[in-house]
Amino acid sequence: MHDTRKPPLGGFFYCWGRSTCLPFRFNPSNDSIMSLINRIFVRIFHQGKRNEPDEMKYLIACLGNIGVEYEDTRHNIGFKIADRLAKDLEATFTTGRLAQVAEMRFKGKTLVVIKPTTYMNLSGKAVKYWLNEEKIPIENLLVVNDDIALPLGTLRLRKQGADGGHNGLTDIIEKLGTNVFCRLRFGLGDDFPRGRQIDFVLGKWKPSEEPIVNEKADIAVEIIKSFVTQGPDRTMNLYNKK
Repeated sequence: MHDTRKPPLGGFFYCWGRSTCLPFRFNPSNDSIMSLINRIFVRIFHQGKRNEPDEMKYLIACLGNIGVEYEDTRHNIGFKIADRLAKDLEATFTTGRLAQVAEMRFKGKTLVVIKPTTYMNLSGKAVKYWLNEEKIPIENLLVVNDDIALPLGTLRLRKQGADGGHNGLTDIIEKLGTNVFCRLRFGLGDDFPRGRQIDFVLGKWKPSEEPIVNEKADIAVEIIKSFVTQGPDRTMNLYNKK
């Protein structure tokens, strides 16, 4: 694809690849050939830096469903953890594309925390968009989701794996084209009759469950902060045994 823009007066475009062009102005009375070459390479360097992944930035994708009818349901534990993280780090969510978004700072790291507004089954659209928008490497992605295969309140951090029947994870894996990304699973337990799984995950917490959920949600916040500062391996060693 050719650049159809006009070059600056007395200048030209320096292009590389098929579609990347930068404008330059050349004044023979003030510029030597060497100074012009230097300016070209400086511009190319900074252009490249803008396109590089940001190793100090993390995407924390907390899954759930939007709407008042889903508030405080088991399936929305990801949203609950996101809200607690935002409160802990004094951040506020705003409505962005495909998600509610809050940017937080912790020990020199930037956390972009999203609560997808796509509904659970299309979570991958929001995750892929914000990874690309914020230029975050997939190694710095952490998905927070519920899991009926784990006992109530059990927290497990994994670096990769199958979707385990979770529709949100299924869509993320499909949209990203890989299952190699970190996820923090929050156990819901499986205290439901056969065939009533959907009613269970979309149901509200029992009063007897709420103290456990609140305590473990706070621990999930600490796991997220450990993930961004100490990395997944160290964090798994610290928390997966508890």
